[in-house]
Amino acid sequence: MNAQLLTLSTPDGPFTIIARDGAVLSSGWTADPGELTGQIHADLLPGALETVTGLGAISDAVEEFYSGNPGPVMSVPVLQKSGPFRGHAWEMLRTVPPGHPVTYTEYAELAGNVKAVRAAASACAFNAAALFVPCHRVIRTDGSLGGFRWGLAIKESLLDREHVQALQQSAPR
Repeated sequence: MNAQLLTLSTPDGPFTIIARDGAVLSSGWTADPGELTGQIHADLLPGALETVTGLGAISDAVEEFYSGNPGPVMSVPVLQKSGPFRGHAWEMLRTVPPGHPVTYTEYAELAGNVKAVRAAASACAFNAAALFVPCHRVIRTDGSLGGFRWGLAIKESLLDREHVQALQQSAPR
């Protein structure tokens, strides 16, 4: 089955999305689709990629995120495949509010097993749908950033952007 390919320009650099049937298969801060296809589960791997100029609600959500509204990216359907813990962990990660990162331990607890910190970290590492499944919202217990496939500068930028957005939303009007 074929998929659509779109690269958007963002303040954090090129952001490429591979999508099928209105759902994100893989995404990240790169202009090279080859950096994304390796993250897609073999059962979901598209036969061919068709370059498009827009992806409707998907590309609109990215533009909204970078305009100060992070909410729509959590509504975009994501299509990833893995085992039960990792699949559930990805879904739980989508419930972490922007501007309120969690530690790997808190993420493991959120995913249902407080002792599964390494499995939670692995779920972040194998997340193909960056931004839409916000693995950037998981940090170390000491408050340091930890790792991020797309680089710590982008992770820090995303967290800073979401922190400012959260402060603006909580400010009295």
